[in-house]
Amino acid sequence: MLLLAGDLTQVGSDDEARCVIAELAEVPVPIVAVLGNHDVHLDRVDEFVGQLSAAGITVLEGTSTTLDVHGTSVGVAGVKGFGGGFAGRSAGDFGEPLMRAFVRHTTEIAAALERGLAGLDTDIRIALLHYSPVADTLVGEPPEIYPFLGSYLLAEAIDRTEPDLVLHGHAHRGTERGVTPGGVRVRNVAQPVLGAPFRVYELGCDVARDTP
Repeated sequence: MLLLAGDLTQVGSDDEARCVIAELAEVPVPIVAVLGNHDVHLDRVDEFVGQLSAAGITVLEGTSTTLDVHGTSVGVAGVKGFGGGFAGRSAGDFGEPLMRAFVRHTTEIAAALERGLAGLDTDIRIALLHYSPVADTLVGEPPEIYPFLGSYLLAEAIDRTEPDLVLHGHAHRGTERGVTPGGVRVRNVAQPVLGAPFRVYELGCDVARDTP
């Protein structure tokens, strides 16, 4: 399967959606995506997702999908995610209404991710996000912007449900490999980080390795 961790476009326009569809038209495997902050810029999410869905691309937001891969059932739960920060340097649900709304939005998204992962009864489970759940994969980005690149609340939801792998994008100057406090592997698949069009990850009972 091909998993896309958001920022498929610059601003989420109709023309850009058609470009994405054309670029992916010949991909011979199922495509599953979440949106990134760029894709929602024009605030036309329903129209944008509708175009991708009509082309056979599954777009997740607080939802999940199950695929059969050579006899192995693979479940993918996805959310865009949101910011807030990490371990002792995070925003709190206190003070100005706008700050409380910021944190509560992340809390709601993390809860949706947890429900999606918990509802998967598959051989392998993957969490697909745009924002990062850990600071590990942000190394290389200015520390001042970490709160806008992800949130520990996402990691807490992941550790309570223990998927096999987490993928995210967004942090263009970050680091590929990380791990949640509970030991779940996290990979930053932002294209500038990978330095390649894609990365292959093999998961299974007897196989768990990354290949370029």
